Amino acid sequence: MILYAIPTPLGGSAADALAPSALQTVTSLKDFVVEEEKSARAFLGGIGMPVRELNIVKIQEDVAPLLKPLRDGRCLGLLSEAGCPAIADPGAALVEAAHREGFRVVPLVGPCSIALALMASGLQGQRFAFCGYLPREPLKRKLRIKELENRSLREDETEIFIETPYRNDALFSALLEGCAPATRLCVAADLTLATESIRTKTVAEWREARSAVGKRPVVFLLLA
Repeated sequence: MILYAIPTPLGGSAADALAPSALQTVTSLKDFVVEEEKSARAFLGGIGMPVRELNIVKIQEDVAPLLKPLRDGRCLGLLSEAGCPAIADPGAALVEAAHREGFRVVPLVGPCSIALALMASGLQGQRFAFCGYLPREPLKRKLRIKELENRSLREDETEIFIETPYRNDALFSALLEGCAPATRLCVAADLTLATESIRTKTVAEWREARSAVGKRPVVFLLLA
């Protein structure tokens, strides 16, 4: 039996985000573990599935019981809130558990904001690291930014991180304040949406532009 890691749209329709072969696989399933039930039901209903007939379970801390469909001989789908499961996503624990029990895990092709942002940034694509969320506390955040900038300079490595939308501008300000003028910073917002914006500038250029990010889904990329 197979655990399918199913990407979901970052915005727009499933038909725009997923290949027909991936959609065909998803519609063959009856059992799903999801990050958020409401959005999962909207996604599955949007591709024409009979949502009321499906077994949809929200992921929990103890993931072992969630593998029961696989143990019973049925394939299982894993759905993220948006983008690819198990990348900056609690679904990683379910994938790990599936491997421990010897089940096959198959990732389906679909959108990943981190990969899309790196592709369009013009920054170092041979060496990069996803660093998740930076600390919320200002001093710790400042120290972490400097640590990442130093590592980027030392390793010639793009550092990638994200933030909760309502804290975007605080992080952006901290980056402009704490990074060297020549450090390049990419702000990739609303990926795959009509409002998509991907801009790479030096910190000095960002300071001069006096821009704000706003409360949007954003991926930040830094290269010293």
